[in-house]
Amino acid sequence: HESTLLSEQGSLLHQVCTFAGIGISLIDLKVYTMFLFLLFWLMTLTSFLPSASAFSPEFRGACRLFLDTADTTEWDDLLPMGIFHGVTCNPTLLERAGEPCTIKNLHKMSAKALQFTDEFMCQAWGGTAKELYDCGMELSRPDRERIVVKVPVTATGVEGAALLVRANCRVCLTASYNHKQALIAANVGAEYIAPYLGRMTDAGKDGAAECFKMQEIIQGIEADTRVLVASIRDCQTMIDLAAEGMETFTFSPAVARELFVEPMTKEAASEFEAAAARNC
Repeated sequence: HESTLLSEQGSLLHQVCTFAGIGISLIDLKVYTMFLFLLFWLMTLTSFLPSASAFSPEFRGACRLFLDTADTTEWDDLLPMGIFHGVTCNPTLLERAGEPCTIKNLHKMSAKALQFTDEFMCQAWGGTAKELYDCGMELSRPDRERIVVKVPVTATGVEGAALLVRANCRVCLTASYNHKQALIAANVGAEYIAPYLGRMTDAGKDGAAECFKMQEIIQGIEADTRVLVASIRDCQTMIDLAAEGMETFTFSPAVARELFVEPMTKEAASEFEAAAARNC
């Protein structure tokens, strides 16, 4: 049926070309018909291939959870659970995990993280905007669609972020401690801004209120920047923020494991397994 349809299209093309006074040979028509058939076949084939967001389940919605660690043994344990959109790290986390803060090592780490997730965030370093830009471009070189470059929301960092954004590099402005910085992130074109909730609270600020105000600013100006809440100390804080509409979080392995702590669920699962064993 498909071949017949394509042949009819080729015949129609021949009639149109003849009417318009355009010369076209029978061989040309056969080549064109074959081209249409191959194009149709390729379009059909690619519709069955996984997309770039194959790790994001259809019913996840707008939520994005990130695992905040450079410890790859924790990745091996937690990423296969399938709840994480990505992994975040920075030079401090790299040092804590005993991982070298080098371009070569971060390329290796990004390849590993992207086997299980959609995004890998790593932080650029450098004393000038140009150095941050050069570092960010090198960090993201293996996969600019899935590697996000973090830079601090300082004047130098934002200048570097502007250069990266213009080069079509995805950017997260990090180390945010004030809601006014959301306005900077949105206007420089950063995809994320990462407020440090726990550290703001430690410093005497209302960390949750700062995060909500950032979200309010971004929604008010109708920007697409995401508020990536970081420095989350416990599971309940994250749940409370999610209940109020926050969508994007990065948190430690300890907080990740806290999500799964529910004795009643564990007891019920054990009962199911026991019943299955008795009745096999």
